[in-house]
Amino acid sequence: MRSSAVWSSGFRPFFLAAAAYGPLLLAAWYGARSGWWPLPGGALALPLLHAHELLFGFAAALVCGVLLTALPSWSGARELGRARLVVLAVLWLAGRIAIHGVEWVGAQRALVIDCALLPVLALMLFTTVRSARRRLFWWTLPPLAAFAAANIAFHLAVGRGAEADARWALMLGVHALAFLFTLYGGLFIPAFTRRWLLARGEDSGAILMPLEYATALAMVVFACADLFGAPAAWMVAAALAAAAVHGWRFARWRGWRPGGEPLLWCIHLGYAWLIAALLLRAAAELLPAVPRDAWIHAFTIGAYGMLKIGLMTRVALRHTGRPLHASQPMQAAFVMVLAASLLRLAYSVHGLGEWALAGSALLWAAAFVLYLVVHGPMLLRPSLPRA
Repeated sequence: MRSSAVWSSGFRPFFLAAAAYGPLLLAAWYGARSGWWPLPGGALALPLLHAHELLFGFAAALVCGVLLTALPSWSGARELGRARLVVLAVLWLAGRIAIHGVEWVGAQRALVIDCALLPVLALMLFTTVRSARRRLFWWTLPPLAAFAAANIAFHLAVGRGAEADARWALMLGVHALAFLFTLYGGLFIPAFTRRWLLARGEDSGAILMPLEYATALAMVVFACADLFGAPAAWMVAAALAAAAVHGWRFARWRGWRPGGEPLLWCIHLGYAWLIAALLLRAAAELLPAVPRDAWIHAFTIGAYGMLKIGLMTRVALRHTGRPLHASQPMQAAFVMVLAASLLRLAYSVHGLGEWALAGSALLWAAAFVLYLVVHGPMLLRPSLPRA
């Protein structure tokens, strides 16, 4: 981490942090759940700690890495300098220390330390996006603000001992993350697919802006229905409407064509998992066998996990001057995340035994360990000269 190359781009420190922290977090959670060891941060109930750190620890690191890389590349904004990257990385790490050491740090200090990262990130992004060529990227700021507000609301609820409110805050965080997923997935996936198709002389549909607005609106309506306890019929309608517009959007990208390209099929499968998650939320209102949290795991493990490990691989290769070709170990990692998603869903819906939960956690963690082994050295070293 002392290498200056780590601070040359935003994706480097945060992809390293996410790939290292995610498996450690899963191992610590499963061991504590099984009674093998106590988990630091005992002031929080284990399910709350697990959910919070996957959202505001693991996923937040990926949000930082993606936004700090995507905005300069796609919007024409200037890239953050080394000093600002160091500040953000220190804030992320301090938040993890505060959460796991809350008994020693104190709840009020933990709130301030852990909740500092996302507002500071938003402020830094605002200073760069306001002068960018493409104003579309202003849409990044509202869901990022909601994500930050969810973390603050979580800490305030925990401080009051209001577990139900803490769970509501976590759900707000999930929905904010899903909106960011929708926004940036709708930029990355069709762009990468279009490039692949055009290189082979095939047409690809351009972005249809009315559909993009409809997708954003559907996600906001879905979030409001879920967060504010809409009647079952309304919840089903909101979830199915969101799934329909996402399905239309997904079909226009022609994701079945590059099925032999791992860097593309991985992110397309991730987006398909989002549609499945929305359908599961509707099914939870209609079928007693489907728990309400099934859609959350379908989104976080399946959609978010698959899109991010595919995107992390692509970014590590592209932005360090290497060919866009997923190695055999990384292709295995993509399959591991898919298998982990299916196992976790089967555990929730079909009531498979503890082995399914353990297998899901092991496969998911192993996939990100593989990423760290394969791409970690690339992120620590200077980029290769471009051919």
